[in-house]
Amino acid sequence: MSNYMESAIKTVVTTFLGSAKGKDNLDGGSFQKLVKKQLGGMMENANVSSAVKEMQQGLDENNDGKVSFQEYLTLIGYLATSLSERKTGSNADAS
Repeated sequence: MSNYMESAIKTVVTTFLGSAKGKDNLDGGSFQKLVKKQLGGMMENANVSSAVKEMQQGLDENNDGKVSFQEYLTLIGYLATSLSERKTGSNADAS
């Protein structure tokens, strides 16, 4: 039986792979759908197409117009850090 951490990692990976539909990356439409369906509860502007497009462009380090798995993990890391800071009431930048 998987523990919570293993399940969380599997979910992160399978969510990306399912959204990418067998490709190595997410195109603009796939990224929009993933954010809207999977992250709407954590992100204020998940339903605002222009905001999600801007986020995609910020994540797209190699400027290929797509979000790779590594670029997707940057978003997941940001969201996890934000959630941790909210739950602990701390801000890592304040130290």
